[in-house]
Amino acid sequence: MKRTLIVVLYALMVAVVPGLAIAQSAYPTRPVRVIVPFPPGGGNDLLARIIGQKLGDMWGQPVVIDNKPGGNTIVGTEALARSAPDGYTLMLTSSSHVIIPSLLNLPFDAIKDFAPVTTVSSSELVLVVNPQVPAKSVQELIALAKAKPGQLNFASGGSGNPNHLAGEMFNSMTGTKIVHVPYKGGGPALNDLVGGQVQMFFVASAVVLPFIKSDRLKALAISGNHRLAALPDVPTFTEAGLPNFDVGQWYAILAPAGTPKPIIDKVAADVTTVLALPDVKEKLAAQGMEAFVTTPAQLGDLMSKDLARYAKLIKSADIKMEQ
Repeated sequence: MKRTLIVVLYALMVAVVPGLAIAQSAYPTRPVRVIVPFPPGGGNDLLARIIGQKLGDMWGQPVVIDNKPGGNTIVGTEALARSAPDGYTLMLTSSSHVIIPSLLNLPFDAIKDFAPVTTVSSSELVLVVNPQVPAKSVQELIALAKAKPGQLNFASGGSGNPNHLAGEMFNSMTGTKIVHVPYKGGGPALNDLVGGQVQMFFVASAVVLPFIKSDRLKALAISGNHRLAALPDVPTFTEAGLPNFDVGQWYAILAPAGTPKPIIDKVAADVTTVLALPDVKEKLAAQGMEAFVTTPAQLGDLMSKDLARYAKLIKSADIKMEQ
């Protein structure tokens, strides 16, 4: 009788507290999908594949990278918001997640509809130009843009992305009128930059290092307060005459709101373990990236603070979203 009562009480506890049942199980027991709200070839995609492969090895379950570009990241992000909060759908996004809300009416709340898991990396943005652009420095580029107002253009991975914001900040700080050309992701933008269809791009250093080293692109400056070890000859924007030009970006993993805390904590801990692996550190360094790890609570705080910071910046610079 006592044993029967214990079994019944345990069953009721599991039914009332589903998170406990999940915590007791060996998550994951089936493939995990990681949405990337950008096309293949950008910084988010690169990180997702590096981390996803290691997590798959660790978990003994496939980690499937699902590129869902479109709508200035809205397509992929909305897909996550509508996913079951069971830990089997995650998203690797960037700081653009907290920029877009200041530019568009969204079908989701960028804070309330998501559970922060952890940041994974940070990357500075490097200003690169097509070799045909007759400028060897930031100051020469500014002079060229002022001499030809509206005739130069800059690419972005989509309106509202950090590289879009960087270009608008550049215009605002230098008094230039360089035209924004939005793409559906960093990969297509980079292809057209190399091909000469666009002339400049503020892009994560991870994406363009091979192109810079092979002289297919010229690097004029990089954000942050120190030079990048992989690009020791490229000055910071401060050194190039634009102090306070700080537009670096972070990358992070999110889950749908309501995902049980035991799963959030496990994913965060396992990602932290992956980012500490020597070969992962080496891969990130080779791409000009650094591991940047936070707890779920710290990521939530970062998201809220950056949402307010970018909203103020966008309003003061009168940045508009192209429809």
